[in-house]
Amino acid sequence: MRIEDYFRQVREMLDACPLIESSSVTYDERASYEGFIQGELYLRDGSVLHFREFVDVETTVERLLYSYQYMTPAAKLVFRYDNTGHHRKMGLATYPHHKHEGEESRVVASQPSDLSQILSEIETLYGPENGDPAGV
Repeated sequence: MRIEDYFRQVREMLDACPLIESSSVTYDERASYEGFIQGELYLRDGSVLHFREFVDVETTVERLLYSYQYMTPAAKLVFRYDNTGHHRKMGLATYPHHKHEGEESRVVASQPSDLSQILSEIETLYGPENGDPAGV
Protein backbone atom coordinates (compact mmCIF):
# COMPACT_ATOMS: atom_id res chain seq x y z
CA MET A 1 0.00 0.00 0.00
CA ARG A 2 1.16 3.55 -0.61
CA ILE A 3 0.98 6.19 2.11
CA GLU A 4 -1.75 8.16 0.32
CA ASP A 5 -3.94 5.02 0.44
CA TYR A 6 -3.42 4.78 4.19
CA PHE A 7 -4.23 8.48 4.59
CA ARG A 8 -7.44 7.95 2.59
CA GLN A 9 -8.43 5.03 4.86
CA VAL A 10 -7.92 7.19 7.96
CA ARG A 11 -9.97 10.06 6.47
CA GLU A 12 -12.83 7.68 5.62
CA MET A 13 -12.76 6.15 9.11
CA LEU A 14 -12.89 9.59 10.75
CA ASP A 15 -15.67 10.77 8.43
CA ALA A 16 -17.73 7.70 9.37
CA CYS A 17 -17.24 8.01 13.15
CA PRO A 18 -20.46 9.29 14.81
CA LEU A 19 -18.58 10.40 17.96
CA ILE A 20 -16.62 13.13 16.16
CA GLU A 21 -18.08 16.64 16.16
CA SER A 22 -15.09 18.23 14.38
CA SER A 23 -11.43 17.59 13.77
CA SER A 24 -8.12 19.15 12.89
CA VAL A 25 -5.82 16.60 11.24
CA THR A 26 -2.67 17.02 9.16
CA TYR A 27 -1.24 14.40 6.83
CA ASP A 28 2.45 14.63 5.95
CA GLU A 29 3.80 12.31 3.25
CA ARG A 30 7.48 11.66 4.03
CA ALA A 31 8.12 9.04 1.31
CA SER A 32 6.05 6.73 -0.90
CA TYR A 33 5.42 4.41 2.04
CA GLU A 34 6.02 6.62 5.08
CA GLY A 35 3.97 9.37 6.59
CA PHE A 36 3.09 11.31 9.70
CA ILE A 37 -0.45 12.05 10.86
CA GLN A 38 -1.30 14.25 13.80
CA GLY A 39 -4.43 15.88 14.99
CA GLU A 40 -7.22 16.48 17.42
CA LEU A 41 -10.65 14.91 17.29
CA TYR A 42 -13.28 16.97 19.11
CA LEU A 43 -16.05 14.69 20.29
CA ARG A 44 -19.73 15.52 20.76
CA ASP A 45 -19.46 15.76 24.55
CA GLY A 46 -16.50 18.20 24.47
CA SER A 47 -13.83 15.60 25.12
CA VAL A 48 -10.77 15.50 22.84
CA LEU A 49 -8.57 12.81 21.37
CA HIS A 50 -5.06 14.07 20.54
CA PHE A 51 -3.13 11.67 18.37
CA ARG A 52 -0.06 11.19 16.21
CA GLU A 53 1.29 8.35 14.13
CA PHE A 54 4.45 7.92 12.11
CA VAL A 55 3.76 4.94 9.86
CA ASP A 56 5.51 2.78 7.30
CA VAL A 57 3.00 0.96 5.08
CA GLU A 58 5.28 -0.69 2.53
CA THR A 59 4.46 -4.29 3.52
CA THR A 60 2.11 -3.90 6.51
CA VAL A 61 0.97 -0.91 8.54
CA GLU A 62 3.80 -0.44 11.01
CA ARG A 63 3.37 2.36 13.53
CA LEU A 64 6.94 3.39 14.24
CA LEU A 65 5.71 6.10 16.61
CA TYR A 66 2.25 6.63 18.05
CA SER A 67 0.40 8.41 20.80
CA TYR A 68 -3.37 8.50 21.41
CA GLN A 69 -4.35 10.75 24.33
CA TYR A 70 -7.99 11.01 25.36
CA MET A 71 -8.98 13.96 27.58
CA THR A 72 -12.24 14.90 29.31
CA PRO A 73 -13.94 18.23 28.54
CA ALA A 74 -12.19 19.54 31.68
CA ALA A 75 -8.79 18.50 30.22
CA LYS A 76 -8.33 15.55 32.61
CA LEU A 77 -6.46 12.55 31.24
CA VAL A 78 -8.68 9.52 30.66
CA PHE A 79 -5.98 7.46 28.96
CA ARG A 80 -2.98 7.63 26.68
CA TYR A 81 -1.48 4.84 24.63
CA ASP A 82 2.02 5.35 23.30
CA ASN A 83 5.24 3.59 22.40
CA THR A 84 7.73 6.13 23.70
CA GLY A 85 10.58 4.20 25.30
CA HIS A 86 10.62 6.03 28.63
CA HIS A 87 9.37 3.22 30.90
CA ARG A 88 12.10 0.60 30.37
CA LYS A 89 12.85 0.32 34.09
CA MET A 90 9.26 -0.65 34.86
CA GLY A 91 9.81 -4.03 33.23
CA LEU A 92 6.60 -3.94 31.20
CA ALA A 93 6.19 -7.12 29.18
CA THR A 94 4.96 -5.06 26.24
CA TYR A 95 7.77 -2.46 26.35
CA PRO A 96 7.83 0.07 24.73
CA HIS A 97 4.04 -0.17 24.25
CA HIS A 98 2.08 1.00 27.29
CA LYS A 99 -1.01 2.81 28.52
CA HIS A 100 -1.42 5.65 31.01
CA GLU A 101 -4.73 5.16 32.84
CA GLY A 102 -6.31 8.25 34.38
CA GLU A 103 -3.03 9.89 35.34
CA GLU A 104 0.53 10.11 34.06
CA SER A 105 1.94 7.95 36.85
CA ARG A 106 -0.43 5.02 36.36
CA VAL A 107 1.31 3.06 33.60
CA VAL A 108 0.26 -0.43 32.53
CA ALA A 109 1.36 -2.84 29.83
CA SER A 110 -0.64 -2.75 26.61
CA GLN A 111 -0.46 -4.18 23.16
CA PRO A 112 0.20 -1.85 20.22
CA SER A 113 -2.96 -0.01 19.27
CA ASP A 114 -4.33 1.95 16.35
CA LEU A 115 -6.78 4.78 15.83
CA SER A 116 -9.69 2.47 15.07
CA GLN A 117 -9.20 0.53 18.31
CA ILE A 118 -8.91 3.76 20.29
CA LEU A 119 -12.16 5.12 18.87
CA SER A 120 -13.86 1.81 19.72
CA GLU A 121 -12.59 2.04 23.29
CA ILE A 122 -13.86 5.61 23.60
CA GLU A 123 -17.23 4.51 22.25
CA THR A 124 -17.51 1.93 25.06
CA LEU A 125 -17.10 4.78 27.58
CA TYR A 126 -20.19 6.56 26.25
CA GLY A 127 -23.40 6.23 28.24
CA PRO A 128 -26.34 4.85 26.27
CA GLU A 129 -28.84 7.49 27.39
CA ASN A 130 -27.13 10.72 26.37
CA GLY A 131 -23.97 9.98 24.43
CA ASP A 132 -21.72 11.33 27.19
CA PRO A 133 -18.64 9.46 28.35
CA ALA A 134 -19.55 7.23 31.26
CA GLY A 135 -17.80 8.33 34.41
CA VAL A 136 -15.34 10.72 32.79
